[in-house]
Amino acid sequence: MNYFSFYKDGRALCCLIFMGITLAFSSTHAASSKRHFKFTPRQFQVNGTVTDGSSPLPGVTIAIKNKVNSTAISDYSGQYSITASPSDTLIVSFIGFKTSYIPVNRRKIVDVKLLYDTTTLQEVRVNAGYYSVKESDRTGSIARITSKDIENQPVTNVLATMQGRMAGVSITQTTGVPGGGFDIKIRGQNSLRSDANSPLYIIDGVPISSDPIGSSYTGTTFPTLVSPINSINPDAIESIEVLKDADATSIYGSRGANGVVLITTRKGKAGKTKFNVSASTGTGRVTKFLNLMNTDQYLAVRRQAFINDGRTAYGATDYDINGIWDQNRYTDWQKELIGGTSLINDLQASVSGGSNNTQFLLNGSYHTETNVFPGQFRYKKGGSNFSLNHKSEDEKFSLNFSAGFNSQDNNLPSYDFTSDARNLPPNAPALYTPDGNLNWENNTWQNPLRNLNTKAESAINDLTGNAVLSYALTGELSVKGNFGFTYLDNTETRIVPSTIYNPAFNVGPSQSSIFTNDVNRSSWIVEPQINWIKQLKDAKIDVLVGSTFQSQHGTKISNFGSGFTSNSLIYNLAAAKTVRVLLDEETLYKYQAFFGRINFNYQQKYIANLTARRDGSSRFGPGNQFANFGALGFAWLFSNEKFTQNSRWLSFGKIRGSYGTTGNDQIGDYQFFDTYSVNGVLYNGISGLSPTRLFNSDFGWETNKKLEAALELGFFKDRIFTTVEWYQNKSSNQLVGIPLPGTTGFSSMQANLDAVVQNRGFEFTVRTVNFNSGNFNWTTSFNLTVAKNKLLSFPNLASSTYSQQYRVGQPLNIQLLYKFNGVNPQTGIYKFEDLNKDGLLTAAEDRQIIADLNPKFYGGLQNRLAYKGVSLDFLFQFVSKDSKAYSMSSAGTMSNKHVRLLDSWSSQGDTGPYQIYTAGFNSSAVTANSLFNQSTASITDASFIRLKNIALSYKLPLSLNDMQCTIMLQGQNLLTFTRYDDGDPEFTTYGYLPPLKVITAGIQLTF
Repeated sequence: MNYFSFYKDGRALCCLIFMGITLAFSSTHAASSKRHFKFTPRQFQVNGTVTDGSSPLPGVTIAIKNKVNSTAISDYSGQYSITASPSDTLIVSFIGFKTSYIPVNRRKIVDVKLLYDTTTLQEVRVNAGYYSVKESDRTGSIARITSKDIENQPVTNVLATMQGRMAGVSITQTTGVPGGGFDIKIRGQNSLRSDANSPLYIIDGVPISSDPIGSSYTGTTFPTLVSPINSINPDAIESIEVLKDADATSIYGSRGANGVVLITTRKGKAGKTKFNVSASTGTGRVTKFLNLMNTDQYLAVRRQAFINDGRTAYGATDYDINGIWDQNRYTDWQKELIGGTSLINDLQASVSGGSNNTQFLLNGSYHTETNVFPGQFRYKKGGSNFSLNHKSEDEKFSLNFSAGFNSQDNNLPSYDFTSDARNLPPNAPALYTPDGNLNWENNTWQNPLRNLNTKAESAINDLTGNAVLSYALTGELSVKGNFGFTYLDNTETRIVPSTIYNPAFNVGPSQSSIFTNDVNRSSWIVEPQINWIKQLKDAKIDVLVGSTFQSQHGTKISNFGSGFTSNSLIYNLAAAKTVRVLLDEETLYKYQAFFGRINFNYQQKYIANLTARRDGSSRFGPGNQFANFGALGFAWLFSNEKFTQNSRWLSFGKIRGSYGTTGNDQIGDYQFFDTYSVNGVLYNGISGLSPTRLFNSDFGWETNKKLEAALELGFFKDRIFTTVEWYQNKSSNQLVGIPLPGTTGFSSMQANLDAVVQNRGFEFTVRTVNFNSGNFNWTTSFNLTVAKNKLLSFPNLASSTYSQQYRVGQPLNIQLLYKFNGVNPQTGIYKFEDLNKDGLLTAAEDRQIIADLNPKFYGGLQNRLAYKGVSLDFLFQFVSKDSKAYSMSSAGTMSNKHVRLLDSWSSQGDTGPYQIYTAGFNSSAVTANSLFNQSTASITDASFIRLKNIALSYKLPLSLNDMQCTIMLQGQNLLTFTRYDDGDPEFTTYGYLPPLKVITAGIQLTF
């Protein structure tokens, strides 16, 4: 007999879900059964278009004065429709524009033209992480750019969009190869460990680990390991906020020591469903080459070098000058090997829309890019983002959901040709034989294109999901839950096939090898929160309390295989004769915290903001896993005082400051444990273990104390708005390797050192509205940062392993150099100062001159102009700094040299700036050249002003109301003004490709 069960097959759960949905979307109040009779004016539909005088404005709010539930939103073409009475008044409001009050006066068509209002910029809400705050009310230091800044730049890395646009944020591109990375420092370097200065990245409330996912075994094309930040799609971003001071970052506790980068993705807006499609194509080329010698100059130097060395005959391997190679041949190897053109294609598409209660957005992107090296290599990046926002009818319940998936597929040569391009003799042989094969010129050289066969390939898949549910229990009390999940999978390979060798050597696939690197990383985060807001007569209290529970799991395995029967099997490790596991690790990171914020605003004049967090991290030993962090921020809006309210020229004035502490747990996992690793040595067929780290129970947090004071001023209705900030950060309890005696079996032990690093500086920003008429608008933004990094203390530095790396009272990023004393006019050899007068030149005693390689100041100047349908946006980036000149071997050896070395010493009494030529037989000259590259002579001015970005767009005057068409022309790194003579001044890593100059053209359709 069959019995019906209410609980069987999940019927109870289905019914509960159905009831929940029904209640959430039902009316909150039933209509009264009583009937009231009163006169109601006749209502009708009012239609119109909202513009700024030249272009339609989507997303504008249109409401009826003194009536609730009477709101409309303009669609993508600025059109709206609302039900009104003849005597009603429309209230039209939009951020950045003055609110308009327009009587209906029995009209059925009411077109609206909004006027720009710079004072409303104070009302823009800024994302501060766990909360948002009005620009005028914030007590912390937050820099911000929006999608308007981002969409004008033809870049694929989110950090590239921030260069030159934010005070206190220094960003340097590390390579021009597609898929490469950037280095970012927010208000300087806090930690002695270079890998512990990355900020915290958060996408829509979900932390993204910035720990590298690449490997030195497979990522040989890049100077730094591949970062997961590369996966973020800039075109999906609505805004980026950078939190800098203690007031802004301490609520993130240990994770905010180096600043916080908040990334908010695009969201849907209410209105008619809108489609947006854009496509662009462009090219990229190296910004600047070194000025190297041609064949005649090079051979003259080579011949003179042999004469100087007393050699009457050339060696058998001196192919460039002994007649074996063509003495009249010239190849510009920079153009040949890194002078190609990178082809860039982009395709973006999105659909968005929704009602007042529910909005959605779905977008997708696809990017392809070749590189400037020879050969057929391609970088591909694609992804999609989805966003759904919902609010119940009674506006008590809200749901915000976003998810993004991005995929990268990079196919590169595993060898950067930049070093060969700068060192090959200009008369080196042709790359190919007449029949199209690689030319080995009778075994006299190693053809650089042999490295086209050694490939580095990677595939990265990255998923991020976030859901925020909130419910208003009362008008003052609300609860919220933030739930996030991330997943990343990275697969890398680098092959070294036997085909990279000269066929004459008869090297077979038994010498072929492969390196692999597989990384899998996933994390989840749950953050319940309670928010209470109390509005008093003259004050407002905002209290936020929450907690964080986070877990991250990661695995990484790197393998090496060699000895194959065929190169066609090189990707199959099972076919390798020898297989070794280079690295196999699994990590689990657990983190929990409780945080709170109390904000008190009295009369919109005096604001205090108190934040606190108690952190717990699995990366520290027993007794040190928890720590407390907090900050106090304050602001005085003196422009709201009676003595300034009637000022004709001062429209806004605020003094703010903050002090607090943050921590740093970026030290990797299991650093305090006794750890062991497999040593690969077999004993009775069993692989042994070797100790690799000593246990340290005192292993604790780094601490960063931050102090700031700032002044914000607005003049003439904020047409001129400026901010001046002073900050001082002191990072102590440094986590470093403490040297140990060799008798312990360990060279060092990870521990806290009582060293203190200070970062101090000024930040200045100004925004001006130069013109603001109906057809022509021109705004300017300027930012300047003057920063100084200093090591305040380092106990026993002289006896530590860091004795030749740091100096107390000096910055961390320094070079210790020999003092250069010019060229000896009698011998033609470089001279250097013997500082301790012992007759010897030693690094420990004489290489002690300090060169500061930190920027003295940096910033940017941006202008945005618009006239009717034409807009022009351009940014100049500037940096004042010193850098190392490009290091080269002695002039006269078998490699090309900078043309400036033609001005070298030639005879006794000569005072040339460079020493005598040598083919390598003059040991004194060779040694002096090595010392020259480590001396003060190698430091040069690398300051520059660069037209970082320019974007020109034109909206075609179409007669179609449902479609907009915009054509765009964009450029990146177009012009550089510098006295630096060794290539690109921004990029100073030897042997790697500098940044590219990019120009793209595109079209955008909106319908």
